[in-house]
Amino acid sequence: MGIVRGGLAIPLMLSIISLHLSSPASSASDGLVRIDLRKKPLDENSRLATRFSKNEIKGLMWQRFGVRSSVVNNGDEDIISLKNYMNAQYFGEIGIGTPPQKFTVIFDTGSSNLWVPSSRCYFSLACYFHPKYKSELSSTYQRNGKSADIHYGTGAISGFFSEDHVTIGDLIVKDQEFIEATKEPGLTFLVAKFDGILGLGFKEISVGDAVPVWYNMVEQKLIREPVFSFWFNRNAEDGEGGEIVFGGVDPNHYKGEHVYVPVTQKGYWQFKMGDLLIDDESTGYCAGGCAAIADSGTSLIAGPTTAVAEINQQIGASGVASQECKAVVTQYGKQIIKLLMLQTKPNKVCSQIGLCAFDGTHGVSTVIESVASENADASAHFNNEAMCNSCEMAVVWMQNQLLRNQTEEGILNYVNELCERLPSPMGESSVDCTALDSMPVISFTIGAKTFDLTPEQYTLKIGEGAQAQCISGFTALDVPPPRGHLWILGDVFMGVYHTVFDYGNSRVGFAPAA
Repeated sequence: MGIVRGGLAIPLMLSIISLHLSSPASSASDGLVRIDLRKKPLDENSRLATRFSKNEIKGLMWQRFGVRSSVVNNGDEDIISLKNYMNAQYFGEIGIGTPPQKFTVIFDTGSSNLWVPSSRCYFSLACYFHPKYKSELSSTYQRNGKSADIHYGTGAISGFFSEDHVTIGDLIVKDQEFIEATKEPGLTFLVAKFDGILGLGFKEISVGDAVPVWYNMVEQKLIREPVFSFWFNRNAEDGEGGEIVFGGVDPNHYKGEHVYVPVTQKGYWQFKMGDLLIDDESTGYCAGGCAAIADSGTSLIAGPTTAVAEINQQIGASGVASQECKAVVTQYGKQIIKLLMLQTKPNKVCSQIGLCAFDGTHGVSTVIESVASENADASAHFNNEAMCNSCEMAVVWMQNQLLRNQTEEGILNYVNELCERLPSPMGESSVDCTALDSMPVISFTIGAKTFDLTPEQYTLKIGEGAQAQCISGFTALDVPPPRGHLWILGDVFMGVYHTVFDYGNSRVGFAPAA
């Protein structure tokens, strides 16, 4: 879990399923290693407990895509079964040390470091609820000495590097560098059903320039091919959470052929995504292409607020009404429409009406002075920024409606509706469970192929009958340049489409999951 990084994307914590291992890893007749997992029913206390962590989600996601991280000097195939946490977290078991000390970790393609709690974690309550690595119990432990400090929006995981053998299924990765976490502040880690993170991203985003576990698997010739793949079981009632396969793909996990796209920027598994469609109609938002990341550590699909608000409007999701957005429409809506009709470049509209200090090419001095004035307080700066953001979103929405030859009145009414649907950044937006049949199909274009998501696939359902709640699988995350506009295709997408991470050919592949 989404967040550069030190490698964590905390999924949206809606409720908790407590899961337990049933039996040790065993080798099947086909030569593949499987770890059987099961789970027990959700309880309301644990579900309520996780709601305290929602305030931290935005900050933890932000660290994934821009908040600083730092380090200071002082068989052929392997299959790992995954636990399914309300279709919102998938994690499995590894061992560290000799003999192996067991930990459950999220296999996270959006980060590159391995970390688990340390026996030296004395002052973080979270460490008392999770197993801790004890170096004195391992005959293969090697002292490293570097300290690691991974920063998040709401805190930091601090610790130090150590080296030891890491057991993943039947594989033993020797002399692996990992972080022993000595501080895990916040309720997120306290209520989490995982102990640590095993990053599967590129070395470019590895904290401390540590060699990722995946790289050592390849270097130590533990697997047949430099490929790993994910299959997520989206049936929350099923005890089987899915599998990650190292060294190849399992043909039983997908249907048809994979569509492959090249990695455009190493670090995350980033690629170019095409248009975003709602019921086969272009939203215009990604008509020129957007960047996207396949991220197993993020529960939902995260995208720019402008686009997510439009999706949530179309599916009837109830987000947080933005007063700034409505104020922009009320005070400047007609002026924005007029400027667009006069062929004013969209990135210059908001600066021309005085709401933004940037016109797409350079700063606008009069506004900069009012925003950056030494006498201006922080709240004034925040309000200016909020109005600017709202204006920029309104421009995109209004331009799309003008292209559809809508009337001025129709455009203003439509944009006001979108303002009502603005999602809570990194929070949940609910939908009517009884309205799924009437909700549209949301589609992403990847490699000239359209990948559809039905309402049942892009919503998360909690509970049954009259007490059931349905959550939108889309959440807002505005990633600043140069990476933005960026989409994070998390478990909601990867659960529908089997995903192959081809390290050898630097590409990502998608096919319908079986």
